[in-house]
Amino acid sequence: MKKANILLFILFLTVSHAQVAIGKTSLSGSSSLMEFAGNTGSNQLTDTETTNTKGIILPAVTSMPSPANSQNGTFIFDRQSGKNKFHENGVWKDMSDEGTLSDMVPMTGNEVGSGVIIGSETSLAKGVLIFESSDKALVLPHIKNPHLSVLKPYQGMMCYDTVSNSIAVYDGINWSFWK
Repeated sequence: MKKANILLFILFLTVSHAQVAIGKTSLSGSSSLMEFAGNTGSNQLTDTETTNTKGIILPAVTSMPSPANSQNGTFIFDRQSGKNKFHENGVWKDMSDEGTLSDMVPMTGNEVGSGVIIGSETSLAKGVLIFESSDKALVLPHIKNPHLSVLKPYQGMMCYDTVSNSIAVYDGINWSFWK
């Protein structure tokens, strides 16, 4: 019986189009691959209220991946430059303002495994967390004024600021905001 339940669970995961809710029991809609707790109640641009103070922490790399082997939309924290970066059309672009490397938290731990794919069984992309979908998206954690409300942000943190309606990234010293 136990083996049958495990097989049924594996079959379900294989044929389902995975959607993930973290810190809450359901998704706000069918267009998300992943959502986090703390989104605004109405999801309207005028709705800034949320009590969430937790964001996504980007992978911290000690050497930059080759642009030729990187997928558009890849986000990383580059420990050598102390900047958050994203890959677009063969170029790694800075998402951080100028800062200093001396105040950064030392990197600990090692990456293990080949990553997790959400939304598909396979992917040609390389990464720690890969989203594959033609009609669903990642919804970043919503935080009201992250530069004020997140007391101890970690370098590489990324979220959606509900007040400025922008992507906020923290490089270990400064917050940068992208519209």
